[in-house]
Order: sequence, then structure tokens, then C-alpha cells
Amino acid sequence: MGVTIERDAFCAGAKEGGHEVVRFATAKLNVHPCIGCYYCRENDGRCIYDDDMSQIYPHLLTADVIVLVTPVYYFNITAQLKGTIDRFFSVNSVLRDNPKKLFLIAACTDKDKWAMDALKANYYAMCHYLHWQEGGMVLAFGASTRKDVENSECKKMAKNLAAQL
Repeated sequence: MGVTIERDAFCAGAKEGGHEVVRFATAKLNVHPCIGCYYCRENDGRCIYDDDMSQIYPHLLTADVIVLVTPVYYFNITAQLKGTIDRFFSVNSVLRDNPKKLFLIAACTDKDKWAMDALKANYYAMCHYLHWQEGGMVLAFGASTRKDVENSECKKMAKNLAAQL
């Protein structure tokens, strides 16, 4: 899907600006879902699961900027990314006390502008709840393939968004 091109353009723009970029492909990681057991609350933020979130937490906690990149499946982020975000729960207080800037890059096959309304609402709610600044969004509509985005404004928009870091 075209979201890869936008992600790559954003990363290139960030690197050109002298920023370090760390990427995680949540679809390829072993991240258990949060089960709301509160183990983390009784164990200094350590989750009951010892999985690939251990690779993400150090970067999540120290990053100044977080970029959510996702194709849109059934009007929202992928289940893999949602599961990863749900695991932010174990470090909630640290995340809320350390402001960050949040960006959203997404692509969907639908051309109707309302198709990403739920995704945008989720993004705004995360910013509000975590006390993070809205960095901006790049939303590609009608993007079923890489070719759909390759020569679109979205690629340029993603790179320009990164240049503002």
C-alpha cells in the first residue's frame, strides 16, 4: 500500500534534518495484547508479558516525536498497531508527564473523505489524553498500491512535514 512511500519520505526528511529515526514494523513483532490485568501498575511499569515491546519501550520513552504509520483497515489503524498502542498503558504516567509531538501518516483505498474520520478521532484523542502536541497528518485517499502514492502530493507532504521537526 502507498503508506510505505509516505513513511519513507517522512523518514528521509527527518534524516535530512539531522534527526535520528527508529522504525518498528508492528505487524512483524510479537506483541501481546494488553489484558488490563494491572500487573504493570504493581511492578514499576513492567508488563506481565516479556515480548517485543521491550524493544519499543526505550525508544518510546525517550523520543521527542512519535509517528504512527498505518494503512487503514476497516476505517481505523491496523490491529497490530492498535495492540502496540494499547501496551502504552504500562508506561502511561511517564508518557503523560513527558510531552511529545505525535504525527499520523495513513493511506486507504477509499476515496470518501469520511473514511478516515474514526482514525483522525483516535489520533486527536491520543494527543489530548497523553498531553502530546499534534504534529500533523498526511492522509492518502484512494491509495490501493504504491503506484497510487508514488507521484502524489502525499509523498511530498510527508517529507515537508518531517522538515518541520
